[in-house]
Amino acid sequence: MSTQEENPIQDQPDQLNQPSQPPQEASSLGLAGGMAKAFIRSPLSPLLLFAMLAMGFLGLMMTPRQEDPQISVPMVDIFVQAPGVHAEQLSGLAVEPLELIMSEIPGVKHVYSATQRGGGVVTVQFVVGEKVIPSLVKVYNKLASNRDRIPPGVGEPLVKAKGIDDVPIVDLTLWSDEVDDSAMRALSTDVLHILETIPNTGEAFIVGGRRTQVRIEVMPERLSGFGISLDQVSNTIRNANGEKVAGSAEAGNLNFKIYTGSFLHTAKQIANLVVGVHNDMPVYVRDIASVYQGPEEAKGMVEFYSGNHYVGDKRSSGYPAVTIAIAKKQGSNAVPVANAILAKVEELKGTLIPSNIQVDVTRNYGATAKDKVDELLFKLVVATLAVTVLIYMSLGWRPALVVTIVIPVVILLTVFAAFMLDYSINRVSLFALIFSIGILVDDAIVVVENIYRRWLINNDTDEDTAIDATREVGNPTILATLTVIAALLPMGFVTGMMGPYMAPIPVLGSAAMAFSLFAAFIFTPWLTMKLRPSMKALKAAEIKEHKSQERIGRIYEGLIRPMVENRLLGWVVLLLIIGSFFASVSLFYTHGVKTKMLPYDNKSEFDVMIRMPTGTALPVTANTARKMAAEIEKAVPESVALQTYTGVAAPFNFNGLVRHYYLQEYPWMATISVQLVHKKDRKRSSHEIALMVRDLLQPIAAKSGARVTVAEVPPGPPVLQSVVAEIYGPDAKTRRQVAAGLTDIFKSSEIMEDVDNYMSDPHQVLHFVVDTEKANRRGISVATINRNLSMAMGSMPLGDVKQGKTREPTLITLEVPLAVRSQISNLSDLPIPTMDGRDTVSLSELGHFETYMEDPVIYHKDLRAVEYVVGDAVNDLPAPLYAMFDLERIMAERDFRGPQGELIKGGWISAPEETFKSGFKWDGEWHVTYETFRDMGIAFGVALILIYILVVWQFGNFIIPLVIMAPIPLTMVGIVPGHWVMGAEFTATSMIGFIALAGIIVRNSILLVDFAQLELRSGKDPISAVIDSGKARMRPIIITAFALVGGSSVILTDPIFQGMAVALLFGVVVSTLLTLIIIPLGCLSAGDSLYPEDMMEEVKSKQIAPVESQS
Repeated sequence: MSTQEENPIQDQPDQLNQPSQPPQEASSLGLAGGMAKAFIRSPLSPLLLFAMLAMGFLGLMMTPRQEDPQISVPMVDIFVQAPGVHAEQLSGLAVEPLELIMSEIPGVKHVYSATQRGGGVVTVQFVVGEKVIPSLVKVYNKLASNRDRIPPGVGEPLVKAKGIDDVPIVDLTLWSDEVDDSAMRALSTDVLHILETIPNTGEAFIVGGRRTQVRIEVMPERLSGFGISLDQVSNTIRNANGEKVAGSAEAGNLNFKIYTGSFLHTAKQIANLVVGVHNDMPVYVRDIASVYQGPEEAKGMVEFYSGNHYVGDKRSSGYPAVTIAIAKKQGSNAVPVANAILAKVEELKGTLIPSNIQVDVTRNYGATAKDKVDELLFKLVVATLAVTVLIYMSLGWRPALVVTIVIPVVILLTVFAAFMLDYSINRVSLFALIFSIGILVDDAIVVVENIYRRWLINNDTDEDTAIDATREVGNPTILATLTVIAALLPMGFVTGMMGPYMAPIPVLGSAAMAFSLFAAFIFTPWLTMKLRPSMKALKAAEIKEHKSQERIGRIYEGLIRPMVENRLLGWVVLLLIIGSFFASVSLFYTHGVKTKMLPYDNKSEFDVMIRMPTGTALPVTANTARKMAAEIEKAVPESVALQTYTGVAAPFNFNGLVRHYYLQEYPWMATISVQLVHKKDRKRSSHEIALMVRDLLQPIAAKSGARVTVAEVPPGPPVLQSVVAEIYGPDAKTRRQVAAGLTDIFKSSEIMEDVDNYMSDPHQVLHFVVDTEKANRRGISVATINRNLSMAMGSMPLGDVKQGKTREPTLITLEVPLAVRSQISNLSDLPIPTMDGRDTVSLSELGHFETYMEDPVIYHKDLRAVEYVVGDAVNDLPAPLYAMFDLERIMAERDFRGPQGELIKGGWISAPEETFKSGFKWDGEWHVTYETFRDMGIAFGVALILIYILVVWQFGNFIIPLVIMAPIPLTMVGIVPGHWVMGAEFTATSMIGFIALAGIIVRNSILLVDFAQLELRSGKDPISAVIDSGKARMRPIIITAFALVGGSSVILTDPIFQGMAVALLFGVVVSTLLTLIIIPLGCLSAGDSLYPEDMMEEVKSKQIAPVESQS
């Protein structure tokens, strides 16, 4: 509030009868007065009011609704294939040069790579805020200009870009106890095709279900008996499966297009193809193979489990399933897109989707976004009503009505600004509005109170007085508003993922403050005139208020006067306040208040990631996943449904996008997706349930050798894992030894769970070693052997059959039956054709199978080889920093050293610089925490500088601004103990609340100092001036504090923003009370600096006069 508010000079009631001040000239009205004069009687005022409301409602309807802000983090995967090439060779030949090329692109933050035998992937992560399409164009351009550098044997790179808009918003899981997964997949392709016609749907895909194929299962002994090779079979099928335009002909005045050849349509046609001649008799495909059409061999499994809160007609305990995942287009509203998808599915039930196939919605981010937005919009209304009631109780119904009209205008106009700035309506942007309510009302209160004060002084409720009253408070109100904006706005420049995540708070908060300032100068005088009371009512209210103010003033004066008159007592009080500050901050050190980047949210889903020993067969992994899913189904009463994804990647969320879960399609990997009942219908939070599930699954994991990670939906930007150690070293062997040792240390910490590393387990592979001498003598090339063995293993499709309208091709696959080829010795009779094709030679005569260890995966980050050790920080100290300190302690106790005896040390900020020494760098949530708090600290420093400059500009000296800003650190006296009392963690949102309070507290300090200077101008001594300033300003300052309390209290129950709510609630209450003590003491300590600039000459002359008289 400003210095010129309510309570008209209680100590001088005779001023009520003084004549009004002369009207100000237009040129001296200033911005505030000029705006008030222009609109106070203008017919445009109501039109402008309704126009702004209309703009706000337009923004409310048009702005996309999301649960969380959409963070643009383009990630481009580049896949490189080089069949058979060892990992180390491929890394040196192709992957490392590709990393180097990609690192040259402007806007790239990190380049990662993973190389295994036969292939590798390079992931290019761009800086947060870069757009996906321009980033993808940069990658393509760079690849195209370096195409000549692709080495021989390496295929054309495959580029796939992923971004936040590729995350599915709706998952539909089809399951049945009567229909197999292959039929459900075929149905899913038709369903998906229809759903993709819905406007604003984006990328969509199907997970699970075996594709239909025509499988030709040949027996090696039959091939050998007939002297037929797989080359002959494949060539026969390929040559028989083709059709083309041969040309055209004219006859009978007509033109005919001529087609030749034919496509294969059925398995029977393939079975009847002649592949050779034996003993002058044709040999058909059916003679050497079984040919049938049906599901392909299982390479992955999806199963559905109904939980305790499942509401469907049927229940499932692991029936086959297929999941359809659908994303939305960039910039579209998730809510209507999701609703349209679900409405279309209901329409398809009973027609395209038969009754014996169940469809369950296993993800609906549209519904979660709507729930969160509706919940916060309700809280926004509650906060507005709370502030309105407070103003009614403090000032009366007319000012309350004025403020009630102004608040929606400002809030809706801010929503329109969010729409224009391309923000979505999400939890963060709505929290920004809720937070702003407590401070944006202050400008309107300032103006209406000062208008009432001047009306009482002039004994007339006229327009000219209202205009001049608005002018009078204009500059101080502008300054006070600018200090809040100066505190908020620098936070908008925080880098990393937390920058755009939290950006709506400083941006929209600053916008709301700016809009509230103009609304206070335009609409408040106009509305105050429309709702002006009679002088009789105004004086009656003033008398009542005067009595209340006197009581408060007497109490305040009784407390503050001994402090300002007794210098020793004043210093004791100051020391006690400073001591309470250090005592409060010490709660961080004693862990009375714990810190964390962001607390876990209470979501309705989480995933369990299962990694069996590398090389584990699919059925073994599936059995382990089934056991774990059954255990969760039994032990978690809050569960609605579960799905197991074995050998296939589950539909990913933002967390899975960053962690690349969508690439986990190995037989030894599985995911259990768990959906919980709505948070309103359960007592435990999703985090509590996840912790219980982690403990629940440990016995199964230990017995099966699996490593389990419980992946919760992160409350903010996702990371690889909460605690990550990146190990660097001179060579691969050393790095892996250090990583293994560090993994053991991670496991020994009581704070750590879900410990794992990215090193693949040693596992064997089979290799057919060709005897080139024998092969050459028989006229058989290595390429021929490779090709025939690949066909025998089923990895070489021969085309597809054409069967009407299908969404997926029905491939023709030639292979040896799985039961036969699982015994490698059965392949010894596989005939390999000679170069002229007239003869065949058994595979066993051309070489032999050997077993050896597979190449380990080679990881790189930013052009350096690296290994990863990861884990989650749990227990009572969830912040990764506590776990990292504990791990450092264990390493020191064990004297952890590398293979060469060097002491292993961890870098906190950057990777070790020594290339030929072992070391590691802490990463994960710590890195985001460091970046965020570093940037917030810088933003806070910038805010303090800006505030100081503004206050120096206002008061004209350098000492008083320091006094005004002195209470800023004292907010911690309320904030830290407040977190301790509430049992809340100090998070990034707590820091935001602390920074925002700086502007609010300075605003109150300005009120006190400004009024004290007015009292000095009236001739009072400094002690009386500062005491009277506190007495006069106490009530409006407390109103401001309670308005902020009322606006912030509604967000106290939100898990993520509880820290900000606690900081604002406790910080503003305690710091407001301390400000009323610190500012008077500080002003008196400032000496002559307290006097206004225009009084300094007079003060100096009074100081000189006694000296001259003595002389």
